[in-house]
Amino acid sequence: MTPREKFISALKRKPIKGRVPHFELAFFLTMEAFGKVYPGHRSYHQWDQMTERERQLHRKDIAEIFIRIAEEFNHSAIFLHPNPATLEETFRLIEIVRELTGDKYFLMIHGDATFGIPSGEKMVEFSYKLKDAPEKLKEEAENMVKEAIERAEKIKKHGGLDGFALCADYCFNTGPFLSPSMFSEFVTPYLAKLIKAYRDMGFYVIKHTDGNIMPILDQLVQTNPHALHSLDPQAGVDIKEVKKLVGDKVCLIGNVNCGLLQTGTDEEVIASAKYALKWGMPGYGYIFSTSNCIYTGMKLERYKLMLKAWEEYGNYD
Repeated sequence: MTPREKFISALKRKPIKGRVPHFELAFFLTMEAFGKVYPGHRSYHQWDQMTERERQLHRKDIAEIFIRIAEEFNHSAIFLHPNPATLEETFRLIEIVRELTGDKYFLMIHGDATFGIPSGEKMVEFSYKLKDAPEKLKEEAENMVKEAIERAEKIKKHGGLDGFALCADYCFNTGPFLSPSMFSEFVTPYLAKLIKAYRDMGFYVIKHTDGNIMPILDQLVQTNPHALHSLDPQAGVDIKEVKKLVGDKVCLIGNVNCGLLQTGTDEEVIASAKYALKWGMPGYGYIFSTSNCIYTGMKLERYKLMLKAWEEYGNYD
């Protein structure tokens, strides 16, 4: 099986042989690993002044970095982050990666259009709207989903993409920003509509949120994504419990404590990786990853240590 085929089998919770698939939503340590600035950290203020030749060189460099990450660290999927993040540049990046790799990797982009935790600047305004203008807020939610679906239809027509990662965060370590009842009113119906539209177009859908998802786990699963990411252990989310509750309904991704990769001991990193594999792999439907991403400030050696545990303990054979 190709990495892409194995990734899709895991999303479908089908049996696979060999090592459990692995990927990360983002790998920011490209400077440390390859001497290259991460594509999303680059500034293109002069993009409009570039010649088409300059733009094409930037596109190819970005594509090659994403491919190199996947090849170097044995990722089965690539979460593409176009920069600039326009629809046209999304098309171009998908094209280049497919030209260079064929169907080897599962390709996804960001595709959420639901209300996540508001930024600090908008927190108060959003909270007032919940109380004073709930119907207006629901209209906003409906419009966001409509625009996302229209965008996905254009992407589907263009071709080359396998799916979407929905990256609106809903939860703090202590629990959801919205109560379960409010979540069911202002998020769940719109998330379900978005996921259904994506699935009807033939796309796979991974729903990401950090934090303690347990109070809304049932609602997240009811919206019918193919997978849930990141199963955050720093918020008390235990993959053993989640697997028992919903492992027969949805693929699980993550649960390796990314905080330990930065501040824990080597033994703690290995133990977290082994725990995620031990309870995630049985019955299939599991993809190995951290509980967030490989972020700036993390030591590359710690990520490699996590991968060493995966190579040793993450095999179905």
